[in-house]
Amino acid sequence: MSFRPQTGSRRGDSRQYSKSTREKKAKEKKQRVSGGGLYAKEEIQVSAKEVVEKTLGSLSRVGNQIFAVSPYSQYFDEWVLTLRHSIDAFESSPAIKADEQFIKERTQIFLDVEGTLAEKRIQESNLTGEAKELADINHLLSDADKQYAEKTRELSFKRNAELQRLSEKIRVLEADVESQQEIKVSFFKPFERKRVAAKLEQAKGNLKSAKTELEVTLQTFTTDQEKLHDSYETKKQELTEKSDALHKELEKLENDTSIPARQTACNALTCAINALFQRMPA
Repeated sequence: MSFRPQTGSRRGDSRQYSKSTREKKAKEKKQRVSGGGLYAKEEIQVSAKEVVEKTLGSLSRVGNQIFAVSPYSQYFDEWVLTLRHSIDAFESSPAIKADEQFIKERTQIFLDVEGTLAEKRIQESNLTGEAKELADINHLLSDADKQYAEKTRELSFKRNAELQRLSEKIRVLEADVESQQEIKVSFFKPFERKRVAAKLEQAKGNLKSAKTELEVTLQTFTTDQEKLHDSYETKKQELTEKSDALHKELEKLENDTSIPARQTACNALTCAINALFQRMPA
């Protein structure tokens, strides 16, 4: 008699056991997920919290981003795109249910920050023109200094020449008066003395006129110098005020004035996300 092992029966039992185990595990998993138990709710809530925390971290980085060099407007489009990607990723998460209030808030936030950045872009464009205007004003200031120096030098030369001429004229007239006085003393005849006296008076009159002319000339040159200086100072003050105003405007090129607006937008989105998370059912 021969003995044959009953392998077929054991193999069948093994397959039946594996199938039974898989069905049991699948049933348990279905009960955990679809049974509405506490475990399923906790899993979804933790997932939503993780999405919120990740998005808030991204907003913090984007809000504190510092652009490298001016013009800073060259970075605006890329920054807004990065911000939109963060919010899109947040809203597209299965764990997040963005309601109408959140969508309305984030839409307005984007409108506000994009409008502000558009204004900043225009301001930077205007500053480029103001930089050219400042260069022109600096050139005008340099020209004003040169013109004032040249006119002052010309007026000084003219004044010195005129004073020298009048001083020489007065010196000659004083010598003539002194000479006439000596002649008057030496003549004793009445007729001669009368003629010499008349000539002396004429010399004294000429001397007086020359001294008056000298005084008027000095006063004229002083007045002309004052007018020249006042005109120069007025023009220089006007140009300097424009230059100072442009310098203040151009200082904005050295600092990124979009930072407060960008930080405000990210902070507002953070508040909106936190508020949405509080409204979401547990």
